[in-house]
Parts: sequence; structure tokens; C-alpha cells
Amino acid sequence: MALLYIFYFFTLVQQDKKNDDQVIMKITIFFILLLKPSFAYSQDWPELGKYSEDNKRYTNLYDNEDRVVFMGNSITQNWETTLPEFFEGKSYINRGISGQTTPQMLIRFRPDVIDLKPKVVIILAGINDIAENTGPSSVKMISDNIISMAELAKVNGIDVIISSILPAKDISWRPRVNPQSKISAVNKIIEQYAKENGMIYLDYYSSMVDKNNGLKTNYGSDSVHPNKKGYKIMSVLAEKAIFKILNKN
Repeated sequence: MALLYIFYFFTLVQQDKKNDDQVIMKITIFFILLLKPSFAYSQDWPELGKYSEDNKRYTNLYDNEDRVVFMGNSITQNWETTLPEFFEGKSYINRGISGQTTPQMLIRFRPDVIDLKPKVVIILAGINDIAENTGPSSVKMISDNIISMAELAKVNGIDVIISSILPAKDISWRPRVNPQSKISAVNKIIEQYAKENGMIYLDYYSSMVDKNNGLKTNYGSDSVHPNKKGYKIMSVLAEKAIFKILNKN
């Protein structure tokens, strides 16, 4: 689309290059058109609109429904398309959004989790913060945001499963970032928090890491995202955690 705007711009300028006022006006129009998508995105930075219509389907709970919301980024979002059978026939709601960081998730946590009245939320977040998708993030910033989501769930009577960040030796879209130390540090903090607060820590990391602290190649479509085999491993672990938390009493 940007290339189309550029072509259109130069065509207009060439047609009226002797009229300075017209050229200035056309330059202004060009930049408005070029930047319009960015303005639209900035108006819904947390992407509150993505699931707003679908959320209306979940205003009522069925009797004895064990509703579970999966909150996360592309790893969560792609789970349902890569391994749809895991979600089919269950009260599982996928609320992953590709590319999202923990501050974006924290903003949309009420409409996309709390308002859906689940019994359980599974939070899987952090890798995009480490990749600096929305700017630099410290270990404390990432873990604080995950803990804040957990606390919001807890005060609203929702049981919490906090997932480890999956292993990643590198991040393809951010090659200058070395993610390994931050992944380990965040995982350590959120594991301790979960254990100290009666929550479940869902350890995907240990089952999916290779000898170089990266995602096992047979479990990943790249260095960050699981493939179908990887999601099967995650599904087994998630089901065990869900069963445990629903039957804790």
C-alpha cells in the first residue's frame, strides 16, 4: 500500500511541478495517506476491538461450565489454528493476539478475560516484550505486568495458571536481542510468585528446551513459535494444569 501511495504522489507532483502551492498541498495529502494506518493503530494500541464482537457471545455461563480463557500473544493465537482439535468441544476461549506485549494484554485483560467470567485463565506472555515489540522492557517490567494480570484475575474469583515463557535461542525479527537470560529471569520470578500465591506455574520451558537453551527444532516452526508437534506437548501440559486447578478442592 505504501508503494502505491508513493507512486501516486510522484505522478501528481510531476503533473503540477510548476505550481508550488499545488505541490505543497499534494505532499501534505501524501503524508496523511501514508500515516493514516499508523494513526488508526495508535487509537487502539491494545487492540481492544479485535475480540469485542466475539466477546458478546460469552455474556452467559452454562450450568457447571468450566470456562477457560487462554490469554497471550501469537503463540496462543496460533494454537487454535495449528491444533484446532485442542479447543473443539471444550469451553476454551482463545484470546491471543499476535505481536502483543504484556502492557497491551494488561489493558485488555478486563474485556478479554474478566468480563467473560471464566473459572480459569492461562496467561502466556513475555517473549514480545523481550523482543522489544513496543519498546525496551526490563525483567521487572515484564514480570510486574504478568503478576498484575494474575492479581486482577484473583480478585475477580478466577483461578490463575501462569505459563513460563517458551525457550528461544534467538528472535528472528530482532536479531540483535539475546533473549535467553531474560527468559530465564522472568520465568524464575513468575514461578516463585505463582507458588507463593496458590497459583499454578505451567512449565512449558523444561519440556521444550534444547541443550542450547533454545526451542527444540522438532517442536518449532521457527526459533520462537511452536509447530503442531510443539502444541501437542503444550496441550498435554495445559490439560494437566487445568485438571489440577479445577479439582484442587
